Parts: sequence; structure tokens; C-alpha cells
Amino acid sequence: MSVGILGKKVGMTQIFDTSGVVIPVTIIKAGPCMITQVKSENDHKYNAIQVGFGETNPKHLNKPLLGHLNKIDAPPLKYLKEFKVKDCTLYKTGDVLTVEAFQVGQFLNISGDSIGKGFSGYQKRHNFARGPMSHGSKNHRQPGSIGPGTTPGRVYPGKRMAGHLGNNKVTIKNLEIIHINNNDHLLIVKGSVPGKPGSLLVIRA
Repeated sequence: MSVGILGKKVGMTQIFDTSGVVIPVTIIKAGPCMITQVKSENDHKYNAIQVGFGETNPKHLNKPLLGHLNKIDAPPLKYLKEFKVKDCTLYKTGDVLTVEAFQVGQFLNISGDSIGKGFSGYQKRHNFARGPMSHGSKNHRQPGSIGPGTTPGRVYPGKRMAGHLGNNKVTIKNLEIIHINNNDHLLIVKGSVPGKPGSLLVIRA
């Protein structure tokens, strides 16, 4: 797992390249993220760094988490995320990770929670075909048979049916960086990323 940073989706827009071609882009406010803990092979059996993002009101955090952050004089951070590293000696507690670690033209893997769509039918949820629409058919959007009768006399677990759609962890790979704004900590990437504006994103190079 490569070291990354946390960010929030600002929204989508479009820009024009030098030849006048429209490029759909997503604007992400990425970082700054503070390294709140460094875990080593000797102490924790694996090498990793813990990254914090999103300063919040202390009353929104519990006492153990506040104590963990107060030990390194860190502000009250809302989100904490671990990234495994090969060599933990390259990092130290209190360092700040920003968008300056990325370059224009670099490709990113961005993870987040997709937009929840509530309870959906089996056609929308699983892309099933509909039934016939004419000749007296009354099976337009019904699921139809869901399993054999006497044997096994039950429905197998995992049967694809209507239910909760969306709100899953989704990773979009190989999103190209179009522009970087170091002053406002903004990443502009080509294409779309999971979630709605304001949702948390995990950005890995």
C-alpha cells in the first residue's frame, strides 16, 4: 500500500485543453494531513503511518482520541487513516503531508463511499432485463421465479434481488492529475470520483 493523503470532494466542472477539447474534471481539497503516529516492525509487528485530516471541535471527539492527539500537540482531527509503508524511518510524527507530494500528469487511485440510492428494484440494482411488455404479459418488472420448489425448497443465500443500492466503498484507478493548486490545497483530476460533494476521499499515488 502506497502512502497517500485524505481529502474531500468539492465538486465537478469542465476545463478546456490547449486544443479546445472539453475535459470533465473533479476538484478535490486534499490535505494538509498530519502524521499522528508512526508504527514500526519492532513495536507493532508492521510498518505504517497514521495520518489525520479535518480539524474539528474537540467536543466531537472522545477522551481517548483527544489524549492520543494531545500527546503530539496535534489539533483535534476528525479523520484518522493508516497507510502501510516499507520503511517507517522516512517519516516522523508531526510531519505534514500536502498536495506538493504530487505532480501534474501523475495517476492516482481514489477511494470513497459511493452515493447511497436507498431501496432499489432488481433491474436497476443488478441490470436485469425486463419482462415482455405486450401480449397480455403481466410480468414487466417482477423478479419471476427465484429458485426450485421441492429441491432444495429454499432460496440460496446471495440471490440477487431488490435491496439496498449504493453506499459502498468504491476505488477509481488511474485518474490523471490535470492541475495542482498548492495555495488552496486543491487537486484537479480527470474524470469522476465516488461520493457526493463533501464526502471523504482516500488518495493514493
